Amino acid sequence: MIEWEVADDDTHLRVVDADNAELRVQGIGLDVEGPGPDISRPVDDTVAVTATTFRFPHAVVYAFSLGRDERFHLEPDQHSMTLPPGEYVLDIDTGIKTYLRFSGEAVVQRAPDYSSLIVSFPERMRTILGFRSRHELPAETITIPDTPAGFARGLSALSSSIKTDSPDRTYPTLRGHPPLLETGPTFSAPDSVLEQATQPGIELVVPPCYDTLFVTAPLAYYLQATVRTEPDATPRIRLPSVAREHELAPMPDLERNAEQCLRQWFFLDCLVRNAGPYGTTLAESSLLDVLDLDADRLYHATPQERLSTYLDVPYAAVKHRLPEWHLSTYVEPNAASVEGIPYLLDRLSLIFTPRTSALEGRELVERSLTDFYRSGPSGAGKVASVNIVKPELRGGRVHGWLADGVPIDVFKSTVGAYRNRLRFLERDTESTSIRVVLNDPEMAGERERVAEIYQQRAEELSLDVRVEEHLTTDALARMLEDDHAFVHYIGHCETGGFRCSDGSLSVSSLEQCRVETFFLNACGSYYEGMGLIERGSVAGAVTFTQVLNDHALKVGATFAKLLVHGFSFERAMRLARRRIMMGKDYAVVGDGTHALTGGNLELPTTATIDRLEDGRYLLELECYSTRVNGLYYFPHAADNEYSYLCGSPATFTLNRAELAAFLAESNVAVIYDGDVYWSTELAGEFGGQGPP
Repeated sequence: MIEWEVADDDTHLRVVDADNAELRVQGIGLDVEGPGPDISRPVDDTVAVTATTFRFPHAVVYAFSLGRDERFHLEPDQHSMTLPPGEYVLDIDTGIKTYLRFSGEAVVQRAPDYSSLIVSFPERMRTILGFRSRHELPAETITIPDTPAGFARGLSALSSSIKTDSPDRTYPTLRGHPPLLETGPTFSAPDSVLEQATQPGIELVVPPCYDTLFVTAPLAYYLQATVRTEPDATPRIRLPSVAREHELAPMPDLERNAEQCLRQWFFLDCLVRNAGPYGTTLAESSLLDVLDLDADRLYHATPQERLSTYLDVPYAAVKHRLPEWHLSTYVEPNAASVEGIPYLLDRLSLIFTPRTSALEGRELVERSLTDFYRSGPSGAGKVASVNIVKPELRGGRVHGWLADGVPIDVFKSTVGAYRNRLRFLERDTESTSIRVVLNDPEMAGERERVAEIYQQRAEELSLDVRVEEHLTTDALARMLEDDHAFVHYIGHCETGGFRCSDGSLSVSSLEQCRVETFFLNACGSYYEGMGLIERGSVAGAVTFTQVLNDHALKVGATFAKLLVHGFSFERAMRLARRRIMMGKDYAVVGDGTHALTGGNLELPTTATIDRLEDGRYLLELECYSTRVNGLYYFPHAADNEYSYLCGSPATFTLNRAELAAFLAESNVAVIYDGDVYWSTELAGEFGGQGPP
């Protein structure tokens, strides 16, 4: 779903999709006629617009000549390209996929600071803008019997949402949300779903048990395989058209085997796709020559032929080049978890069985300090205790937990949280409503800091930011039952609920919660946070136990900064809690991959800076998203000429002046000297003459 409107000052077009992603297209001489005609590209909506110049957010751009079947690409190290007279469609890879169709000549150039992409015409030009949301609501629901065999049949149909069986399926824009699953007496699915899901002819044969099916589900989904169950079967992949089979390891080794297969084959597809129309200069592409793989032949091969070639590549030959996978989820392998699988496949998460152990050492420090805990002046309120376990984590940067228990180092989710996300995607709002609640005057420092952070981004991201203080139980209940995108609560939380000016409010007293996301920066807020998820919220940050006031302020401010710059809840919290010694006291509940703002920003990037002995600095950039996998990024550092796959770090050695210039022109989170900063805030430190 796409909605657009013209700004009051007629200077730009504002475009918003169902996932709260926002795009602003500025124009000189802007005149918007209204809905436009079809432009022969997969779009949700088109707009007829006349202008002399368009300014888009910084993006990768391709120009396709419709008359001469030519393609032009503004390479990462180019600042401009001139298009001769002709009929063109520009493919602009912004937060919302954008196309610009026009007839004439144009100049496409990057802004000097790489902040935007500019398209200029010799004179006012009538154009058609087309927009496509990167997020899609599931189009269908599949009914399956409540058995492993029924789930296997449903799993075979989930890949119907993938729009191609070429290596281009590595682009997240070509992988829609899988159909939902529900249980019933017999199997039922639309014919269109079944037809689209069986085209490649690849088969996955496994025994009829949930643990094996869950672990292999991401692999089956990406390969668009037909899943067949056979009693006592050795897990294997069959390629009938090339008469080949590939055996997989049995459980429990199947977990590692399936992970390796998916990571390797997805990575090779990412490299091979560069032989297609959207190729770019990837730093990793040279590996194909080392492996003696013909990208052009493989790009045009059938899925079975391509996979057969990949099977001949030893895992050891590529394992050190594989990007770290963005997301892993630990799922209880039973019938009750089946409905959650489509949501995990939408994120292309790895799936593992959950295993835990008792906490050891000082993983959760037992503290005797009480004077500064966020438990109120009198300390009379009792904080709810949480029995926490240590999960056995496997591969992946971010980890989710869809199972029993309260684990550390992961986000604790529920199937309900994923369902809630779909409900909020259909909500029609003109702005993102943020409410900061201060229910204790001694914590006013955090209120002032986080409110300032949200206000700084308010105009650019259409945030409606308001601060509320000293709420009563009725007032806080009304807020939680009202439509808000985010509530940042600062105060106290006890066994009876949130401490208010006239008593305590327990979430259990609410009939529903219509707040999409939240941060309960109060002692022991885990159970109240889970209660908000159960009653309708999507994701939130909570605490397991008592927290120190100064620690809460540091975490709260950093978390707020990361959220409004497009970081997902889990990734924002992982960075924010680095600022304090007792960071494991903080956690995320619900769908930790969810983000407050989809935004017109580049994918969230983290920079790590280390000082070298020669006085220079080692800069390592990491760009990835828990919501999408398969994109690439171009680091604007030094004389870089390459793009990198998201998940692959890019490393540069810079002198002090080069590093200061990079920080001043970037918009990234920075880890330096054991703490977390924002790049623009740190730029001045390196631009001066003194330390660092």
